[in-house]
Amino acid sequence: MFARWDRMAKQFTRVGKDIAIAVKTGGPDPDTNPALRRCMQNAKSFNMPKDRVEAAIKRAMGKEMENYEEILYEGYAPHGVAVLVETATDNHVRTVANIKSHFNKGGGSLGNSGSVSFQFRKMGVFKLKPEGLNAEEMELELIDFGLEELGEGTGENGEDVLVVRCGFSDFGNMQKALEEKNITPISAETEWIPGTLVELNEEQAQEVLKLVDRLEQDEDVQKVFHNLK
Repeated sequence: MFARWDRMAKQFTRVGKDIAIAVKTGGPDPDTNPALRRCMQNAKSFNMPKDRVEAAIKRAMGKEMENYEEILYEGYAPHGVAVLVETATDNHVRTVANIKSHFNKGGGSLGNSGSVSFQFRKMGVFKLKPEGLNAEEMELELIDFGLEELGEGTGENGEDVLVVRCGFSDFGNMQKALEEKNITPISAETEWIPGTLVELNEEQAQEVLKLVDRLEQDEDVQKVFHNLK
């Protein structure tokens, strides 16, 4: 139970930072700020209470609110597994020191910008409730808005979902297309999708996942991506 609460607290913190960045960039009105609408959808998927979302928006409007900088770190976990770490920080000196320490203690190494990201592709990923949706029809309707993949997947709570993927540059077009079709995604995020996967035995995989977990627990880390199969 404590692990679940820790995970929920981390998710709330991540969404809170996303909201702060969205509000600072596009203002506090979700009707005119697509990034904020996306953040609010994601908050709902994590069961973040509405009053906490509203408090985060209000906080982001205050002059005392930190300005978060989004920085991508690249490195390798044990056994040559590529790792990308998305962060949102108000102190990049602290963050890079912590990320480097996590890699070192986890048996990996922090690399330079561009040393790992070429193995991944940044994509928009929308998870939809499948009820009332025809996957074949949607595929035809969304292809003009940048759809690259549509398939079945699993949501945060293990529920069945439809997963829509598009190129990063088409993220806004896809979000707008779904809104115009009155489809509200369970979540809408960008993800780094690996081109090839590394297959390891169970013991080796656990070493990699321990490093990933260590990174995910850092307060400045938003998301971690890797190419472990």
